[in-house]
Amino acid sequence: MANSYLNRNITSNGNAKTWTWSYWVKRAKLGSWMNTHNLGGTANRDYGAFDSSNRLEFAHYNSGYQYRFLTNRVFRDVSAWYHIVIAMDTTQSTESNRTKIYVNGVQETSFNTATYPSQNQNTRGSQDKIMVGADFDPGNYFDGYQSHVAFVDGQALAPTVFGETDSTSGIWKFKSPSGVTWGTNGFHLKFENSGNLGLDSSGNSNTFTVNGNGRQALDTPSNVSATLNPLNMYYGNSTLSNGNNTQNQSASSGNYAFIPSTLGFSSGKWYWEMKCVSGHSDNWYGTGITSSPANANNNWLGQNANDYSMYGYSYGGGLGSSYTGGARTNQGLSFTAGDIIGVAVDCDNLAIYFSKNGTWMSNASSVQGVPTSGSSKTGSFFTITAPSSTSLGFYFPAVCYFDAQNAVQNVNFGNGYFGTTAITSAGSNGNGSLFEYDVPSGYYALNTKNINTYG
Repeated sequence: MANSYLNRNITSNGNAKTWTWSYWVKRAKLGSWMNTHNLGGTANRDYGAFDSSNRLEFAHYNSGYQYRFLTNRVFRDVSAWYHIVIAMDTTQSTESNRTKIYVNGVQETSFNTATYPSQNQNTRGSQDKIMVGADFDPGNYFDGYQSHVAFVDGQALAPTVFGETDSTSGIWKFKSPSGVTWGTNGFHLKFENSGNLGLDSSGNSNTFTVNGNGRQALDTPSNVSATLNPLNMYYGNSTLSNGNNTQNQSASSGNYAFIPSTLGFSSGKWYWEMKCVSGHSDNWYGTGITSSPANANNNWLGQNANDYSMYGYSYGGGLGSSYTGGARTNQGLSFTAGDIIGVAVDCDNLAIYFSKNGTWMSNASSVQGVPTSGSSKTGSFFTITAPSSTSLGFYFPAVCYFDAQNAVQNVNFGNGYFGTTAITSAGSNGNGSLFEYDVPSGYYALNTKNINTYG
């Protein structure tokens, strides 16, 4: 998470020649320099980072580069976790064996720059201080998610110690390391299912200090959650933050913040929440689903034939405004800053429902929504087109602020936060996710585990 990091001061130096650094990362922000970690001191350090061109860089800098690797490959997938391993052993006589870099179990061999350390060179592997998520200023914070950050002091290990290929999908996945001799300064920060983000699970008790607003997320390498998608955000005056779950729109006439999610669905039943944070008094906060990407500044959610949206703006009588194909219907309730809008999409029965602060709203026929009504679609706002008949073949959750005003919206796809604020009263979910209000029976959070099981 931006502006947060973990640090630990080293009291007894470890092996400066041989070590392994393994970690999983999911990027949120692209196009700017950000450090994943730093080892050593301010002037003499080893570091890992993504550069402004989204390439991966590892180096030892001490009044010049002692070793440096910069990939040709770019890392721009904000919907996926990358597993990165650096295996260092400067005692090796063969240059190419001294530093090995792996991404998702495969050794990286194509480099823009590849300067190997000299034989028996001392690095800053476990000297002075270790930082996770920033450099030593601190600054250049990593914006995104990290999980299972591990350091092995004294061994250069293969990625198969920390990951493996799934026999069914062929996808590289996390594997809990076992039988590892961690060494003096070795550690394993799981970040999963732990109230203490800096807790060392290696058995060494090398616990870290947490700085800033970093927090545990349910989005992990084993279960990837949907977020808003910065690669499908045409509107230049919008920015995303908080792991791509907060949309902040800056006013510009004729432009709208229309942002779909990273994950979509073509079947199943799905639920998420959007919280209105701040905006103009017209209350043009919107959310819903889309089957077409934004491709111009003046695109808005509900403009296209297979978009289905609900906005807080009222044309009269306290009713909100729903849109599909550019046509408005007065239905539901208006909403404003502080309100939480729930969205339930029954893709099996082709219906969409909206709630306000935990109560399912009534449609234009004054029938209250019943998301569990199945084929009767009781109180649904729209009968949606079958995904197979849309241009993309999928629907994606989306938010939009349909006005040229400053506005902030937060989404919760099941991680239990609106921005940096935790939900106040967890609803009954039944699928391991954290929402403010009860999830209708049979509906699930949009993540890879649920897609594989219920989608």
